[in-house]
Formats: sequence, structure tokens, C-alpha cells
Amino acid sequence: MRLIFATHNPNKVREIQSIVPGYIKIQSLAELDYHTPIIESGFNLEENALMKAKTVYDQFNRACFAEDTGLEIAALHGAPGVHTARFAGENATDEENIHKVLAELGEETNRKARFRTIIALVMSPEEIYMFEGLCVGHILNAPQGNHGFGYDPIFQPNGYDKTFGEMTASEKQAISHRTHAFEKMNTFLVRYRSPR
Repeated sequence: MRLIFATHNPNKVREIQSIVPGYIKIQSLAELDYHTPIIESGFNLEENALMKAKTVYDQFNRACFAEDTGLEIAALHGAPGVHTARFAGENATDEENIHKVLAELGEETNRKARFRTIIALVMSPEEIYMFEGLCVGHILNAPQGNHGFGYDPIFQPNGYDKTFGEMTASEKQAISHRTHAFEKMNTFLVRYRSPR
């Protein structure tokens, strides 16, 4: 079985390929020489993931999946959410996004947060499936660690004494929201199709 992953990020492709069985081959948009920007104008993660997956499915008429991930902070009413990558502006750096989150939280004591990944899988126009992965934790008062990317230095998962930014890639992957969502999709795919 071949699946298109609606991403150009080779690290994400490697991550999912390491989770799914060997008979499922993952292809990225870069491998298909598809470089047309996909508009992400949804009001939530589900809409964005589905837009990306449907756009690519319509282009290639092949099974496709896409993911969208957001940081949702309780005291900010779920923000940055769908705007996670550009919370501080369209071309904001990770540092600028972190600064804006910390500034908006200020002295707030409720620092509960979660990373949430949504995967939209389009097997056909009539067969659309969604999978969710969560990692719950809280936002620190200042960045710690320089591993990872995005908000990793200020997000500390519940039950751990270090941030994503202080964890190794394998430590983070073992508990990450993205891994949880991919594992749910993998479980579904194993049941959906037998090896061909």
C-alpha cells in the first residue's frame, strides 16, 4: 500500500515510516515533485488537516494523509491553536512565538497546556478518517533547553522534570502528540488493509 503524506518535511516522513509496517510505503510531496502551496484557512486543526489531505488526494487521486498540530493553552482560551506556527506574525521565528506566549501569560498561574495533532486520512472521497494525538503539560516561565523546535523549550509534559527542549529526540518521540496520532492511524491501517 502506498500513501502520500501531504508534507515536504523529510523528518516527518521518516518518523511515520518508522511506525507503520514495511508494506506501507510513505511518499512525500517532494518525492512527487508537488510544490504548489496548500492554503490552510481552516478555523481549527481538523479543518486544516482535512484541507491539505483533500487537496493532495484531488491532485493525485491516491490515498493521502495530512497532519496539523497546535499548542493549546488553557489560560489563553486554546490559543495559539490553529495559529501556532505564526502566533507572533506570519514569518515569526520560534523565539518570537515563545516571547508572545510568555508575554500573554504574564503572571498567570494556570499554565496548563497541551500539544494536539490531528491527522486526516483520505482513502477515497467517501472514506475519510481522523486521528488525534495529545501530550498534556504546562508552560514554564522561561525557556529551558535547546533541542527540538517551536515551543519545545517552554513546554513541560506532565510527569516529566524537563521540557521537550531538554529531551533527546527519542525521548520526545516516545511521548509526543504526533507519535500518538501516527500510532492510532497505523493501528487503523493494519486493520484496514492486509499486505498486498
